[in-house]
Amino acid sequence: MAWTRNDIAARAARELRDGFYVNLGIGIPTLVANNIPDGMTVTLQSENGMLGIGPFPLEGEEDADLINAGKQTISELPSTVYFGSAESFAMIRGGHIDLTILGAMEVSEGGDIANWMIPGKMIKGMGGAMDLVAGVKRVIVAMDHCSKDGESKFVQSCSLPLTGKGVVDMIITDLGVFERPDHASDFRLVELAPGVTLDEIAAKTGARYAV
Repeated sequence: MAWTRNDIAARAARELRDGFYVNLGIGIPTLVANNIPDGMTVTLQSENGMLGIGPFPLEGEEDADLINAGKQTISELPSTVYFGSAESFAMIRGGHIDLTILGAMEVSEGGDIANWMIPGKMIKGMGGAMDLVAGVKRVIVAMDHCSKDGESKFVQSCSLPLTGKGVVDMIITDLGVFERPDHASDFRLVELAPGVTLDEIAAKTGARYAV
């Protein structure tokens, strides 16, 4: 059965803690904003200069001037503040963000992440990903387990240009959750999505991991 994209985001939201400052990448991670547990205070930061991001607006209530780093329309909160990119990246590089949840095209068994470029394809640039994986205290990847071609995205070593080396702490895919206690340890499969078997995970994973 596996998890939907929103299920992946909801599972990632379970890693949030009260009082956290969190940066969400584009793709599946943006859905985390709509899955923050009731009663929990989490402040979302966007590298384009916004602290305190609300949920996605309802249809017809969008403000074209309010966007996240992925150019999606978002909502503001009474506590929202705005600032320039210099201050935004000072927060990120200075270690003031507790957690980042990013998408990825590949993650290696050693925690390397490739999430910004496919050779030969037009791209807008790396954005803040390189700074996020270097400056944020914990890095979680939320992604589909396999590409549209059916190739594993959790691999022995990345074939695409790296965003960061040895930086990923947890991987949440549509099939399950992999985690490692520190950057010197191997990833462990700690949770299966409903209806997913250990054999299916093994068949669709190119990386080495413990169970």
